[in-house]
Amino acid sequence: MLMPSIFRDNLLDDFWGNPFRDNGYLANTNELMKTDIKETDRGYEMTMNLPGVKKEDVKAELKDGYLMISATSNSQNDEKDKEGRYIRRERYSGSCSRSFYVGGNVRQEDIQARFEDGTLKLLVPKQEEQTAVDNRKFITIEG
Repeated sequence: MLMPSIFRDNLLDDFWGNPFRDNGYLANTNELMKTDIKETDRGYEMTMNLPGVKKEDVKAELKDGYLMISATSNSQNDEKDKEGRYIRRERYSGSCSRSFYVGGNVRQEDIQARFEDGTLKLLVPKQEEQTAVDNRKFITIEG
């Protein structure tokens, strides 16, 4: 039915469809990589939505104090008739990434990660606060 939706941003979404949402492809882009961060006594718990993504397609990397998370998805949907001719053949390939500054003192070994049912859960430990040292040196002015 070609009725406009009041819940989507674009009136033509109902007509053209959205390849990121349908037929096992990546989910609606508004839901992709949506992240909740909760502070605990031990550190920060991060919960990231990655619907439609497999565990082997998710990568987490720590570099220069930034935790970078990337995900890729490849999908193919072939429909053939009785004689083996294609009626429909659609392919999708895409990737997305996000990065979070976690501090320069966090080590890769300290971060715990778990992927289950399209949800990535990370536990990033808190950095020990370093006290600021007054490194100012004054020059004596004579006169």
